[in-house]
Amino acid sequence: MHQKACTILRLFRDNGGFVSGEYVSKELGVSRTAIWKHISSLRELGHVIEAVPSRGYRLVSSPEWFDSVELKAQLNTLRVGKRLDCLKQTTSTNSDAFRIAEDGAPEGAVVVADAQFGGKGRRGRVWSSPAGVNLYCSVVLRPSIMPNEAPQLTFLSAVAVTRAIELTTGLKPEIKWPNDVLIGGKKVAGLLNEMSAETDCINFIILGIGVNLNMSPDQFPEDLRYPATSLLLESGSKVSRTRFAATMMNELDKLYADFLEHGFGPVREEWQLRCNAKGKAVSVSDGGIEQTSGLFMGIDADGALLLRSGGGRIERIVSGDVRVI
Repeated sequence: MHQKACTILRLFRDNGGFVSGEYVSKELGVSRTAIWKHISSLRELGHVIEAVPSRGYRLVSSPEWFDSVELKAQLNTLRVGKRLDCLKQTTSTNSDAFRIAEDGAPEGAVVVADAQFGGKGRRGRVWSSPAGVNLYCSVVLRPSIMPNEAPQLTFLSAVAVTRAIELTTGLKPEIKWPNDVLIGGKKVAGLLNEMSAETDCINFIILGIGVNLNMSPDQFPEDLRYPATSLLLESGSKVSRTRFAATMMNELDKLYADFLEHGFGPVREEWQLRCNAKGKAVSVSDGGIEQTSGLFMGIDADGALLLRSGGGRIERIVSGDVRVI
């Protein structure tokens, strides 16, 4: 029933208006009675579907929370989202994804939550995760690469998020090394990868992705280290969370397929074009204490930041907070 329901939602969306029961029956290869049962199940999930004799069915609206049927209906992927767990609330989608990966979840499995109580940020920080407004998701990947290459996938997910923002809002986000997405200098998304590995191989990688979609100013914590924003605040329009999540997963799937075939090169090139520090002078600090400064020269094959000092020497930075001077 699950796959049939996804197909029905896709037919509604593709046709825009009313879709006849006869057409749906032929497309799915099932009886009119079976179609009615699928429609009933969709309504139970919160989808408002109008039924008019002689005209058929029309999708009026879908629920605001994440629904696996609605989300799957918008996916066009080879790997990402083939298993999709949509939760009303959880401690952390990364923790949930790590657990199901240990239990054998397939590559591309995704955990999405409406709210988190212990969302994880970089360096042990907390990611504010109010209900009903944002995207909190984690993706299980099992690439055949060496453990030291795992950080490359953080850059891949950053590019996927920026693409999704452009496609859904028209905004032009930038990426701040190593794992923040900015709009107008304010943080709109953060990424956190976690890994299970042996000495010479990766068991799995969890891509944690948090994007501020429809947060209002009063929902941001008062103790933020950096200015933050949301797509609603920047665009002036509410963003469909399901559409954004599906768009991001579709882009991530394409980028990951390209990564497996061609390596880090294409991702690295696009990431550098989208970086907020491209061609600019930056300073690098750790714990608020400036460590070094110089001209941003991009990232290397391991994702380390390359900095050219005043003397012309290229310095390799593997951690720290970067600020454009």
